[in-house]
Amino acid sequence: MSFLDENFLLKTKTAQRLYHEHAKHMPIIDYHCHLSPQDIANDRKFKNLTEIWLEGDHYKWRAMRTNGIPERYCTGDADDFEKFEKWAQTVPYTMRNPLYHWTHMELKKPFGVEKILKPETAREIYDACTAMLQTDEFSVRGILKKMNVEIICTTDDPVDSLEHHQKIKADNFGLQVLPTFRADKVLAIEQPEAFLSYLQKLEEASCISISCFQQLQDALKQRHDFFHELGCRLSDHGLETIYAEEYTDEEIKDIFNKAINKQALTQEEVLKYKSAMLVYLALLDHSRDWTQQFHLGALRNNNTRMMRELGPDTGFDSIGDFDVARPLSRFMDKLDNSDQLAKTILYNLNPSQNELYATMIGNFNDGSTPGKIQFGSAWWFLDQKDGMEKQMNALSNMGLLSRFVGMLTDSRSFLSYPRHEYFRRILCNLIGDDVENGELPESEIEWLGQMVEDICYNNAKNYFKF
Repeated sequence: MSFLDENFLLKTKTAQRLYHEHAKHMPIIDYHCHLSPQDIANDRKFKNLTEIWLEGDHYKWRAMRTNGIPERYCTGDADDFEKFEKWAQTVPYTMRNPLYHWTHMELKKPFGVEKILKPETAREIYDACTAMLQTDEFSVRGILKKMNVEIICTTDDPVDSLEHHQKIKADNFGLQVLPTFRADKVLAIEQPEAFLSYLQKLEEASCISISCFQQLQDALKQRHDFFHELGCRLSDHGLETIYAEEYTDEEIKDIFNKAINKQALTQEEVLKYKSAMLVYLALLDHSRDWTQQFHLGALRNNNTRMMRELGPDTGFDSIGDFDVARPLSRFMDKLDNSDQLAKTILYNLNPSQNELYATMIGNFNDGSTPGKIQFGSAWWFLDQKDGMEKQMNALSNMGLLSRFVGMLTDSRSFLSYPRHEYFRRILCNLIGDDVENGELPESEIEWLGQMVEDICYNNAKNYFKF
């Protein structure tokens, strides 16, 4: 078996059949990503391979730094080909890191390049891909169509104007691009200067003056309604853990008043406010039949020097170890107790907690929607072969893999769609192994094929109701 051939990662005949007959051609619903709506609206053409591949990609920057590459070739002022050369020098050292697979899958599709990237091939590959990027076929929209993408859900702040989504919708170019409501900044009351600045932006976006907690809620509801009108059906939060402190309405009003009057808050007050705000946002989601997503467990911005120099999301985050079970249970139970728990996807970043999440979802599935509470796809540091297998095995053992809504890119790169192929191959290989080991019946291969199609596409299509 040669590297990255048609049966890459498919070790058995059953796995190969499941992938080629069922998974391979299913459209992609990328229900969580960080792609730029502006780039899609403007149908951007990237100047070269560096611009589309290394711009904003902290996965690659992290690997380059580890390989001893100076920062100027990652985020600095080196010219584009110099940056690409340094990445090409790093690629051979990424063997057994998922970046090695992703790199060559992304060269193969959409570019059709099957050569191994290394210093000796860097110039040839760079020039060939850069030339393709100048054509209409390799504009942003061209790439998305080439990759069989049907729906994209971007990640958007409540204060965003969504002007680019409006343009995309008006253009009607054959692909849905929908916003996602990510209101994390309104939770950050412990950062008084940034919090007050954000409230001003929210006032401007909603045309509602915010001088009390009720007005803050009104402003958020106004933006929530606006997002819904433009097709938004999901919210998202990126948190260390869920906040689920006990509080009263009067306490929250007082805490908010202290904050806008620039009075110091205690840690207890901060946690109560965050808890109240999470509940309010969750109730908004339920009222609109949205799905709420929670990305939990990241320990962010560990390097304070680089945070000062480069800002967040530049490759200095890691897996955290936080108290998860009790607050998550309290939060979901509070909403479920009044029958106002929205469809929910929980993404775990700490692999030691996979079984915790896989069992937690079963506590709040109520028969109203297949897979109402989801253990989300392996993400970030776990978005690789071993991490995907462990997530799917935990879900299989504790819940129903057959009701899983499947893969997403969670990426800022328009070249990241082979990650769906990667996931689909791993999924088919897991099921194929079970059949050939006698753990699943070969006589039910058509049902298993339908199960694969459902996980790749149908479950998400039915779950989100786009």
